[in-house]
Amino acid sequence: MKKIRLCVTLSMTLLFSTICSAQISFKTIQKDFYELSGTWEGYLTYLDYSSGKPYSMPANVEIKRMSTTNKFVFSNIYPNETSANSIDTISISADGKYIDKELVKSRRTLPNGDIEIITEEFGEDGNDNRPATFRHTYTFSPTTFKNRKDVQFTGETEWINRHEFSYKKKPSK
Repeated sequence: MKKIRLCVTLSMTLLFSTICSAQISFKTIQKDFYELSGTWEGYLTYLDYSSGKPYSMPANVEIKRMSTTNKFVFSNIYPNETSANSIDTISISADGKYIDKELVKSRRTLPNGDIEIITEEFGEDGNDNRPATFRHTYTFSPTTFKNRKDVQFTGETEWINRHEFSYKKKPSK
């Protein structure tokens, strides 16, 4: 009887802690992205599928919240490849469970104090447009920001690092 009670207690504790840690709110995610507002300088390293080797290049981003909305504009600047410059807008869902079409899988504070948000979405990738799961990992502090994309092709178990942006906050003037 004691074993059953212990088992039930442990199960309930695990279930309760999982439910509590899974509750990610809109306000928390929105605040996280608001903290990213500003100008960041760094590098993009990506996997060149043709050669199978990583390639790095300078990359900067300016992040701004669109007025009082749940949208953020990412102005991507590539100093050595200005034709690749782009503007992306991301939206945080009203319940905080999605960043655009990416399902928020977790949000946690790392031992060093950085915030880590992990999302996943499905799509196609590679030179032959194979179905895949994309895992996006956003890791940031007041002075650093990394945005990593890993790919797992359907039917495979290995995750491939597709690209990673690594930035340092540019001081305000």
